[in-house]
Amino acid sequence: MMNRRNMILTAFAALGVGGWALTNNMGGKNSTPVNPLAGAANAQTTDVDTSSIKDMMIGNPDAPVTIIEYASYTCPHCASFHNGTFKQLKTDYIDTGKINFIYREVYFDRFGLWASMVARCGGQEKFFGISDLIYKTQSEWTRAGEPAAIAEELSKIGRLAGLDSDTLDACLKDGANAEMLIAWEKQNREADDVTSTPSFIIDGKKQSNMSYEDMKALIDAAL
Repeated sequence: MMNRRNMILTAFAALGVGGWALTNNMGGKNSTPVNPLAGAANAQTTDVDTSSIKDMMIGNPDAPVTIIEYASYTCPHCASFHNGTFKQLKTDYIDTGKINFIYREVYFDRFGLWASMVARCGGQEKFFGISDLIYKTQSEWTRAGEPAAIAEELSKIGRLAGLDSDTLDACLKDGANAEMLIAWEKQNREADDVTSTPSFIIDGKKQSNMSYEDMKALIDAAL
């Protein structure tokens, strides 16, 4: 067990992936300022081929309106959005096929990166279900203690979603995929000038965190 955990914890050493303390990422009332993943500035992201990293989306890909969310699994404001507003959005606009919804990860720390790798481990089919579990239990797994304990709690979430231990181990040990994800995140975040989470691109325009009523008004106007 310790060998497996040690492999998980050292999988990103070559990338210089450290971790910001979670408390360092607390922002204002409704959003969390973006601090890039510690050590990621040293990673060689410009020459990394990210073409195999896919956007995770739900809803109608042919819908007239697309919403892109930028969020971090370790961001408390993002958890609040997903545990509340997102459920209303899903009922009213995603499940009805009125919009296409794309989720893009932002990495504050190695724990958010690990959560992303677990969420993506089941592919498109399981991604949003695993993400839902990660956000529901954010206050628990982020406070599990040592990094090994946090990795184990994230693995438990993956197993709860139906993934087996071998599959999860392979996902968490995939350093090449971690490097691609870091480069992909940086490219997207900088292209859309994302400076806090959650942030949204609604019908091509960047928006900060907001109430469901305000988001609904923007969507209805775009529709």
